Amino acid sequence: HTVARLVPRHLRTISSEAAEAGEDVPIAVVNGADPTVLLAAAMSFSDYVDELTVASSLHLRLHGSPLKVVILPNGVMVPADAEYAMEARITTERDDEGPYVDITGTVDDIRQEHVIEYECVHHRIDPIFHALIPTGIEHRTLMGMPRAPTIKNSVSKVVECVDVHMTDGGCGWLSSVVQIVPKNTGDGMLAIEAAFRGHPSMKQVVVVDTDIDISDPKRVEWALMTRWQPDKDTIILSGQRGSSLDPSRTEDGVTSKIGMDATLTPGSDKSPFESVL
Repeated sequence: HTVARLVPRHLRTISSEAAEAGEDVPIAVVNGADPTVLLAAAMSFSDYVDELTVASSLHLRLHGSPLKVVILPNGVMVPADAEYAMEARITTERDDEGPYVDITGTVDDIRQEHVIEYECVHHRIDPIFHALIPTGIEHRTLMGMPRAPTIKNSVSKVVECVDVHMTDGGCGWLSSVVQIVPKNTGDGMLAIEAAFRGHPSMKQVVVVDTDIDISDPKRVEWALMTRWQPDKDTIILSGQRGSSLDPSRTEDGVTSKIGMDATLTPGSDKSPFESVL
């Protein structure tokens, strides 16, 4: 068996309801699936959306054909071309989960989590086991990339948002750079507040203009050093619910957050702030 932490998503709701009724939940554990499946599985949805349907839509968009699926004997649908598909059950039993290294490169808390019992393993001929290395680029990408559109969607409700980058220093999870087109004074501050609503686990956000390469940390820092005044262009939020992956949080999960507005005032003379490099 294995022990797995089920974060607050649909599967946790399903397993919690089943546990209250004293029932196990039949599942499939898949390894070596198409990247569209991994990406869909890493997304968070407010409604009960079938992640395989999302994966199939992505597969159709990228490869020109829907995702092929099969149904295992336990009734669970899985990607047909996965390297491994394991029939299993989420039981009502709990055991220690961890210690594991998480996305920040630090050792996460040991928790009492769900025990998963395995009943059957299906695999391709000469299967390849896909191991995601903790804190590696795949780990950071799969966790962080789906957050960028949620941040962009939230910011776009208050100001024109061009792009969002989840930073490497923030482990693809705790920090982002948001690129906007400010049209009114205060748009940068509105973007900061909206960005935190779009990704509540985030701890830091920097907002910049469209002339800044948000994927280049040197240019982002340059924008801060030449366009940002800490006393008037900063939002600090105290007593916030933060990410469980942040080891500096309090025992009850509370943290503070910071947002920095490095955009220029709309309509101002931009020539003193333009780089010749």
